[in-house]
Amino acid sequence: MILCRAVYGEIMSFPKKTDVSIPHEQPSGGVHTQLSELSPAYFGMAMATGIVSLGTQLVGLNSIANALFLLNIIAYTTLLILTVLRMSLYPRRFFGDMTDHLRGSGFFTTIAATGILGSQFILLKSNYFVGAIFLVVAVLLWVGLTYTIFASFTIKEEKPTLDKGISGAWLLAVVATQSIAILSALLAEHVGQPGKLEMNFLALSMWLWGGMLYIWMMSLIFYRYTFFPFSPADLSPPYWINMGAMAISTLAGSLLIINVPHAPYLASLLPFIKGFTVFYWVTGTWWIPMLLILGIWRHVYKRFPLKYDPLYWGAVFPLGMYAVSTGRMSQAMGFDFLWFLAPVFLCIALLAWTMTFSGLVKDLLRRARAFRV
Repeated sequence: MILCRAVYGEIMSFPKKTDVSIPHEQPSGGVHTQLSELSPAYFGMAMATGIVSLGTQLVGLNSIANALFLLNIIAYTTLLILTVLRMSLYPRRFFGDMTDHLRGSGFFTTIAATGILGSQFILLKSNYFVGAIFLVVAVLLWVGLTYTIFASFTIKEEKPTLDKGISGAWLLAVVATQSIAILSALLAEHVGQPGKLEMNFLALSMWLWGGMLYIWMMSLIFYRYTFFPFSPADLSPPYWINMGAMAISTLAGSLLIINVPHAPYLASLLPFIKGFTVFYWVTGTWWIPMLLILGIWRHVYKRFPLKYDPLYWGAVFPLGMYAVSTGRMSQAMGFDFLWFLAPVFLCIALLAWTMTFSGLVKDLLRRARAFRV
């Protein structure tokens, strides 16, 4: 019982902004306060666990892949229950986060986690029915959240300045979009006509839209990088999504290339798809040394403390996604000389996942001891 209360407290402890008091929704304290302020971005844990699971499956470590798959089902289900509870008990706080420039983008982790878990059901268990259900849920969430969040950002009267209102977390919208492209492309391999045609078209459309969204958002983020003051605290782990968004776009493009024999209209676009897939991969690869340099600047030169933070799940996911996307691209395009990068980055992602999960366990034990006291 003590450990369960500690787990609950840990999940609720995601970093948050100061909230203005809202009448008639005042939590009574303790876990109730933490539930009311649960970050919408905590599904990043399910994203990270899911993609590392798929990476281990890609290189043949099936036992690890299945263990992480089971763990991801538990994590996703727990987070879903807590999110529904928060929405039911504290609706004004829940929906208020959607209009917040810093917290609103976190809702896109729900879509990405749904798409990745659906992909796990297909690739690990060959369960296409459940995969299709997850696709429907992901599309419904994408439509609802995309137009709610960005419309609210547009029409709200009081807005933050660019340096205070945008971060790498905005690119979670790209990740969410591409997760749908991946799931629909995977399903397209296992359905008959005319469903195969529609699934591939959905995958192509979401892949293109995700790429355009990245160009829009990355322009603003890069402008914020280079023309506004930047402190170590500003360089939070979700900035690794700069690379992760390109990695998942690479994966979606690679799956479209694999599906070309089953969709004639994709054949006519094959040179374009191949060109942009390499473009996405090269862009993502460029970000890796840059992010490492910024990380050294943050933790070594500026001596920003390196300790467990739930935000680090947002750094594990891009590492795992880069491993999977590189492996799939090397298969789809015959780039055998790039295959070695897949197991190398998978090892790095597994190490990062293990360190983050160990930090989580240590924090749970600390909280358990506190509850005993």
